[in-house]
Amino acid sequence: MKIRQTIFIIAFIVIIDQLFKIWIKTHFYIGQEIKILGASWFRLHFVENEGMAWGIKLGEDLGKIMLTLFRLIAIIVGAFYIRTLIRKPAHKGFIICVAFIYAGALGNLIDSMFYGLIFDSSDPFTRNIAQWFPSGGGYGSFLQGKVVDMVYLPIINGIHLPSWMPIWGGKTFDFFEPVFNIADASISIGVIAIIIFQRRFFKKKQPLKINTSQ
Repeated sequence: MKIRQTIFIIAFIVIIDQLFKIWIKTHFYIGQEIKILGASWFRLHFVENEGMAWGIKLGEDLGKIMLTLFRLIAIIVGAFYIRTLIRKPAHKGFIICVAFIYAGALGNLIDSMFYGLIFDSSDPFTRNIAQWFPSGGGYGSFLQGKVVDMVYLPIINGIHLPSWMPIWGGKTFDFFEPVFNIADASISIGVIAIIIFQRRFFKKKQPLKINTSQ
């Protein structure tokens, strides 16, 4: 697989991801939700994630900066890794999967690095919508932006789990509860595809058999 093809895949995913996030930021207030085509299981629900996946936080401001720097280092290392895969060359399908994961990580990194600078805050109580490049500055500093999430797929919800179940007993089960974005979906697709097709991607080369009968 050529480097240009890989760059095209990454750029396409990042651009679509960013365009969708910017549209959500400039058209929705925090917490606003709409149903797509009237379907209760497919919604746009605007939330912002200050930390890692599933909304986990890593301390306060310093933790946020450290997390963003870690993502930046991972992106730099990932670029060299992709170049190595192409030069090797690795299986085309594996390179595509890695490109999906890389594009997703880069898409969320852009939010963390720059969104605090270019957007002001959105408030669910006043229902104000964030402004693009506000005159008073953004809601945060460099490396302290929040990741924009918006896709909500509550396909199964409201199932009450029996009390005898460990950990989750007595709670209400929703699937799929987390709100995510295109970048998250790209990462998930890449990881799942690698797991499913790992035997095809990492075939062991059969040793050459030397005919000694002659």
